Amino acid sequence: MSSRWVRPEVYPLFAATGVAVGICAMQLIRNISTNPEVRVSKENRAAGVLENYDEGQRYSQHFVRKYVRGRAPEIMPTLNSFFADPERN
Repeated sequence: MSSRWVRPEVYPLFAATGVAVGICAMQLIRNISTNPEVRVSKENRAAGVLENYDEGQRYSQHFVRKYVRGRAPEIMPTLNSFFADPERN
């Protein structure tokens, strides 16, 4: 009975769905654990509005942003330069 529902053609769909669910779970855990505006414990909720600019800066400037900060927004820079500047090649 399981061979009827689980065919090899469905494996890429399972993989894509699994990656999407994993990304959603990672973002949910990141927001709950490190977002300065999310307060889970009762003590933190009672504190009200906090002026925590340093914590917000650490949250917004995560390692991925630090990695791509000085880079050009291109996926394939050598291919782009090849077609954009043909006289140099």
